[in-house]
Amino acid sequence: MLDPLFDQLEDLLPEMSAFRRDLHMFPELSHHETETPKKVAAYLSELGLEVKTGVGGRGVVGILRGDKPGKTVALRADFDALPIQEENDVPYKSRIDGVMHACGHDIHTGALLGTAAVLSKNKDMLEGTVVFLHQFAEEVIPGGAKSMIDDGCLDGVDVVYGAHVSSLHPLGTIGLKEKNAMACGDTFEIEISGRGGHAATPHLTIDPLMVGSQMMINLQQIVSRQVDPVKPAVVSVTAFNGGDSYNVIPDSARIQGTVRTFDNDVRDAIEKSMESIVTTTGEGLGAHVDFTYTRGYPAVWNHPEETKRLEKVAQNTPGVEQIEYIQEQMGMEDFAYYLLERPGTFFWVGGAPAGEPIYPHHHPRFDIDERSMVDIGRLFIGTVYQYLSGVEEQAQPETARAE
Repeated sequence: MLDPLFDQLEDLLPEMSAFRRDLHMFPELSHHETETPKKVAAYLSELGLEVKTGVGGRGVVGILRGDKPGKTVALRADFDALPIQEENDVPYKSRIDGVMHACGHDIHTGALLGTAAVLSKNKDMLEGTVVFLHQFAEEVIPGGAKSMIDDGCLDGVDVVYGAHVSSLHPLGTIGLKEKNAMACGDTFEIEISGRGGHAATPHLTIDPLMVGSQMMINLQQIVSRQVDPVKPAVVSVTAFNGGDSYNVIPDSARIQGTVRTFDNDVRDAIEKSMESIVTTTGEGLGAHVDFTYTRGYPAVWNHPEETKRLEKVAQNTPGVEQIEYIQEQMGMEDFAYYLLERPGTFFWVGGAPAGEPIYPHHHPRFDIDERSMVDIGRLFIGTVYQYLSGVEEQAQPETARAE
């Protein structure tokens, strides 16, 4: 029944690619998206959808009502870019200095717009409503998801799905994960105030670099010695700044980093332990310390029922060659906020460029096979119709979420 729609989507690939390449050439950073939402809104409006702009700040929501009443499915794509200088030599290379779509959000946007185009042409087959969530600022805490939800983007929605393209998996591969899928993402900052002086007389100083170095070593003992080994956790120092001369001990230094967890008790314990270690280390060595711990996105927890639904759809979707149940990932995603409000699942779609060197996400030479947009769109379309048609097997009671 859906083969004609899948064919229509494939026929739209040149149009989706053109839109994606335009976004790629003119990327916009998180919380600074101005032209991107205008382009998305214009495309959705041309399809005849009800369009809401400025949702939660910079979000765009398109609403497609089928010819028959029924439930409501939400599909989400993000459209922000990263502060990276692109190194690819391609016709659609970023024209904005220091800004690049290095995570595939342009692919997500193109795929969701193609999905909207096909579904809008076939709304006589829809037994319900489809909501297209085009989200800003996924890359930077506090993200755009929560503010869009607070602004009502999930009002009336029964279930929500999201996809992320992967440059590390071949085209035709679908990655699924029930329950814990992506980690909570927190950040920390440590400001160390010591007493600077001449490098030749360190006894007359309180060296903030030495204090910070001891803190870094002590912090690494949290995961290795204080966290249950069967509960994943990461404490990573990613920046250590202070001083700019070979013969001057500076007055201050700054440490920054991130914490990734799944278990809320582990998250709380790590924050408490970090504060204790940083404070006592600073005091013991005579330095003043300011410690800031910022809670980021919650963990992405995929609902088992909707993950299984997507698996069934993938098994019958052209172009899907392999379905993998993958391990949980320590990366973070603010799609987690949608899943706290509604049942749903977040999945991965392979898009490794054929015959090219493979570069990971957030790399200056990252790129994606644009055919992955067809794979994402087909899975969205298939899942929408299966959910709205009600032909799937009777759902079993879902296991309660473990906090």
